Amino acid sequence: MEGPIPSGISLMTNLMELRISDLKGPSSKFPNLQGMKMMRILVLRNCLLTGSIPDYIGKWTRLLTLDLSINRLTGPIPDKMGAALNYMFLANNSLNGAVPSWVTSSKQFLDLSYNNFTGSSPVSCQQSQVNLVSSYTSDQNKSHWCLEKDLPCSGKAEYQSLFINCGGNETNLEGNQYEEDTSLNWPSIFSSSSSSSSEKWASSTTGVYVGDEYADYTVKYPYIISVNESGLYQTARLSPWSIRYYGLCMMKGSYKVRLHFAEVQFSDDETFSSLGKRIFDVSIQGNQVLKDFNIAKEAGGVGKGIYRDFDDVYVNGGTLEIHLYWSGKGTTAVPDRGAYGPLICGIAVTPNYDVGSAGLSAGAITGIAVASGILIVLIILVLWLRGFLGGKEVEDPSEVVLRELCGLDLQTGHFTLRQIKAATGNFDSMNKIGEGGFGPVYKGTLSDGTIIAVKQLSSRSKQGDREFLNEIGMISALQHPNLVKLYGCCVEGNQLLLVYEYLENNNLARALFGRDDQQIELDWTTRKKICLGIARGLAYLHEESRLKIVHRDIKAANVLLDKELNAKISDFGLAKLNEEENTHISTRIAGTMPMCCKSKGTFVNSWIRVSAHVTPRKMQ
Repeated sequence: MEGPIPSGISLMTNLMELRISDLKGPSSKFPNLQGMKMMRILVLRNCLLTGSIPDYIGKWTRLLTLDLSINRLTGPIPDKMGAALNYMFLANNSLNGAVPSWVTSSKQFLDLSYNNFTGSSPVSCQQSQVNLVSSYTSDQNKSHWCLEKDLPCSGKAEYQSLFINCGGNETNLEGNQYEEDTSLNWPSIFSSSSSSSSEKWASSTTGVYVGDEYADYTVKYPYIISVNESGLYQTARLSPWSIRYYGLCMMKGSYKVRLHFAEVQFSDDETFSSLGKRIFDVSIQGNQVLKDFNIAKEAGGVGKGIYRDFDDVYVNGGTLEIHLYWSGKGTTAVPDRGAYGPLICGIAVTPNYDVGSAGLSAGAITGIAVASGILIVLIILVLWLRGFLGGKEVEDPSEVVLRELCGLDLQTGHFTLRQIKAATGNFDSMNKIGEGGFGPVYKGTLSDGTIIAVKQLSSRSKQGDREFLNEIGMISALQHPNLVKLYGCCVEGNQLLLVYEYLENNNLARALFGRDDQQIELDWTTRKKICLGIARGLAYLHEESRLKIVHRDIKAANVLLDKELNAKISDFGLAKLNEEENTHISTRIAGTMPMCCKSKGTFVNSWIRVSAHVTPRKMQ
């Protein structure tokens, strides 16, 4: 359904329960509910509401449950609430000001996590039954690490893996020890593990079940599961709305995250208890990785264990966040009222990087480095005294190119070969995304998480240092929304590399004529937008840029598409300068020759056919 909530709803003054969640559309102000003094349950979750929480809500004497989570609310929490209140969920807003004293001394279940409170903070994130994780602004002098945004490590980042048996006892699987996760849960709780000297992981649960406030937050499958991982899939942790798991104090780098699932609340006996549908979403590090996920459907039945792998999850700030949440889909009363919302059986996090010398202390690593340095110096000194060093060396061709690059006023950065290899997995074939006249193109991820495309000069390529310098010199001088952006280059050893922005939808040729799983459905509005983008980019090259440039290799493969399907022209390596004052422009043929034909006076250019994907047009 779409918002905003109609103002006429305020006329329903005898209404006792109102539940609206997950609206689409524009944001809107908090609806006028002032006359609804009979209200017992008010749920306006994820309804794109702005403004502050009205004071009159705090005066409602019959209110039992208030859920205003995932909105854009600002301002303070009401100074008081009615004595009947049992549950209040205000998570994921921008509420500010000081937390009222009645909150921290409350015996009710309250969740104020993920807000921007100021003032004196409590001593921990869990005050009685009040969840306050990540609820204070970063500039406050907080008394506990979990009150801060992004949950910074309270000590040294030291962990490289994580294994949790969600809702179950400690178990072993494939040689990995999955930690116990059997702590009692309730509608608003943040709990951290204390199995080591510093916290390794934590979890946060929010929500109360519709019509069944006493439902469990862990569950055990009553039948035996005949799979190797039965110990892992026998139990699960669940919630009516939100479950968050945090990997804490994790070392910087790329990780593989495996999430284990099994539907352990429904039956498969074709009775009423088999009719439920559990549908929820999953995000990792704030990026949605599963949408409308149905465990029973994906596994082919209930009581069957499955897992989903996410291979390139980057941790930079020390904390890994896995968030499972319900968006209002599926059933809420079948097979019973406490059987919906996200559910998870296990979590496994392993590093994609070489742990190597992770066990060595900083002093040992320093000592090894110093000793190695001294040894290298001694070896070089002996070789020099014996006359093996000091002769005139042949200059590395790449050094000539690098010196020429330094003489250019480029608006780009320089990358080391080590950085590029790390980003592309040493030019792993799995990361190869294309091949052009310049050579292969690889996808990579820099240490800061930036995704890049690396164009590598091929030994088979007829292009060389001149074309390489030409490409860098021209692109660095050009800035336009419809031209691909150059981040920098690498000239090292025999490697000549260009580092571009990565464009999610590859090139136009693949979108139109690639494999079935690569093609993109392009409606006429999108096709027009792509054509206009190409035209704007060419107009800039021809007339608007300081350099007048003729691309000479325009084809669908050289038109890249970003995630919004905006066109960006790439590959200037064979372009020629066309400055008006120059009359000695080379006329040699360059670029990839377009496929042409002549028939009955009609000239057909295949690039027009490729870009439009329609019947060839007659050309004048």
